[in-house]
Amino acid sequence: MNKHLAIDMPPAKKDGSPFAVAGRRRVEAGSPYPLGATPDRTGTNFALFSDNAEAVTLCLFSDDGSRESERIALSECTNGVWHCHLPGVGRGQVYGWRVTGPWAPRDGHRFNDAKLLIDPYARSLVGPLVWDDAVHGYRIGEGKDADLIMDERDSAPFVPKARVHPTMPLIHTPHPRTPWPKTVIYEAHARGLTMRHPLVPEDVRGTFAALAAPDVIDHFVRLGISAVELMPIHAFTQDRHLVQRGLSNYWGYNTLAFFAPEARYLGPGGLEDIAMAVDRLHQAGIEVLLDVVYNHTAEGNHLGPTLSFRGIDNASYYRLMPGDRRHYDNLTGCGNALNTDHPKVLQMILDSLRMWATIYGIDGFRFDLAVTLGRRPSGFDPGHAFFNAILQDPVLSRLKLIAEPWDVGPGGYQLGAFPPGFSEWNGDYRDVVREFWCGHEGVLPHFARRFAASTDLFGEGHRRPWSSVNFVTAHDGFTLNDLVSYNHKHNEANGEDNRDGHDDNKSWNCGVEGETDDEAVLELRRRQKRNLFATLLLSQGVPMLLAGDEAGNSQGGNNNAYCQDNEIGWIDWEHSDPELVDFVARMIELRRSRSSLSHAEFLSGARNHLGQPDVTWYSASGERMMPEEWNRPHVKCLTVRLAPAEAGEPDLLILLNASHHDVDFVVPSDDRALWQVVIDTALKQHPEPEHESGAHLAVSARSLMVCERVMPST
Repeated sequence: MNKHLAIDMPPAKKDGSPFAVAGRRRVEAGSPYPLGATPDRTGTNFALFSDNAEAVTLCLFSDDGSRESERIALSECTNGVWHCHLPGVGRGQVYGWRVTGPWAPRDGHRFNDAKLLIDPYARSLVGPLVWDDAVHGYRIGEGKDADLIMDERDSAPFVPKARVHPTMPLIHTPHPRTPWPKTVIYEAHARGLTMRHPLVPEDVRGTFAALAAPDVIDHFVRLGISAVELMPIHAFTQDRHLVQRGLSNYWGYNTLAFFAPEARYLGPGGLEDIAMAVDRLHQAGIEVLLDVVYNHTAEGNHLGPTLSFRGIDNASYYRLMPGDRRHYDNLTGCGNALNTDHPKVLQMILDSLRMWATIYGIDGFRFDLAVTLGRRPSGFDPGHAFFNAILQDPVLSRLKLIAEPWDVGPGGYQLGAFPPGFSEWNGDYRDVVREFWCGHEGVLPHFARRFAASTDLFGEGHRRPWSSVNFVTAHDGFTLNDLVSYNHKHNEANGEDNRDGHDDNKSWNCGVEGETDDEAVLELRRRQKRNLFATLLLSQGVPMLLAGDEAGNSQGGNNNAYCQDNEIGWIDWEHSDPELVDFVARMIELRRSRSSLSHAEFLSGARNHLGQPDVTWYSASGERMMPEEWNRPHVKCLTVRLAPAEAGEPDLLILLNASHHDVDFVVPSDDRALWQVVIDTALKQHPEPEHESGAHLAVSARSLMVCERVMPST
């Protein structure tokens, strides 16, 4: 235990700054657990981990954070946790930290007690980040070695402060707990979802209160989705280079505080609005998942600001380069990477996850750049303590856990390598399905594997089909409308000369780049959207839709709208496509009602209770697919027969034609059956209500049909 005799704040700065006001109060030892600020009946316990600090000072502020009223030097340190209890300090108190230690950047230490630091466990933040040079721990602008020169200016006027909040539970409604096979995910931006929604009151648009608006929830229910996956809602920064260009960090993948929500998303009800929104979604049978960014923080590389972790204990919180601890191991492409090998960093992440799950009722998490979270010095390890800790946790292990299975470090693409208990974003599914409907040659066997939940990737280690989270579009890339309308990205509005964003989009504009009045092109685009939606919802695994795709939303060809907190990034509901909405709802209802579309085991040809194989693959001629047929590069047609997993349901027959001409399919004749068309993405009328085995069905160019076997009458 470290002991410091003085508990008074340091003397006032020579410049007479109001952020150095003397004061004296009774300070109790307090407890090293829990971390953060925890109010009780008599005061508040404060606890901060910093293993390499020499001294820690707690700074109290006025209600609006504009005036520093008192400093308390902590005298208690237990196992690297500095702590005290302040009688009379309660809920609503605004505070920050100053941490003293070695300024030795080459050794990985960047302590600077002139910088006010945000508590990593802050439940809410007060005030914005103002981009003054003083928020940097070094003398910005002093040349290539500037980060080695300490900056002694006080950063308190320019950084957010923490506010003390209780940790009482706010959620009341039971979780829907939708089984994985019945899950349909809807990825949405908490702000962009409702900013242009005409049926949401203007004063709450873009907030959690808007997410809970009756018309928004009615739309979810009408579609039939089972879960909303919200893009990052943790407090994040507005990057300096974006602010200077008049843009903003819209997506939020630059976390500032893992326990605090982004202030812009809070309505008049404050934190309670989050719980209220989750409650109402739960009442509608809809789960809420969060996209969480624990792989890096907003402090960036060695030239970034000192806002929290860097100044608290840089060498503990971050992965530093071996042999060059001045620099960060930039596994994320965002300047730094959190050090999940450190037990206190791992504890912080788990504490954050449990808070969102227990206090706000969150049903699951999607882990951004999850490979970074499971890295050791030798590389990615599916047996990393990060995964083991979550999978044994009595709260977290019961939730839906989804990994983004890549980062930018060595060996960073780890699709299929995560442990059982984690599902994964299947980027290969996205690419192959796009290629198939663009008419690319030689993709049929790859398409079939992805359509069947990617057994080749997830079939080992007791994993299930829902290990594959399938998607055609996501926030990162083209919307579905733009995928069928643009061959090239159009990101000029981002101010980077169209250099940002992916170049290989596997998109097809159907003959005209961008907007057009050509009805033939527009009809082809509408059909392609139906094809892509239908394929997604007919595939084994878990489908994920991008919010607004069902409405035909466009970003004008921008495939990287990360900085467009405006009409480019917000969903345009006023020009919604009602026919497409109806089609998507029909497809989701078909998926919900047919167990053949969501088997609990991987398709293998195994026979069901009626002796039928769970899947059979046919050519357009109605014959079983042979190896030579799979390997013909020009073949772009396929028939799939799926048997139900539950009794009393009909078989499904799916006929896919990705070629540019109509194809006469033959209904397979393995048995004597009658079939009726229930879905046709070409929207053709079918005068014959039933089709016998061996009958011919004309499937239009670039379209698919779904037929159901006619059940015998009882």
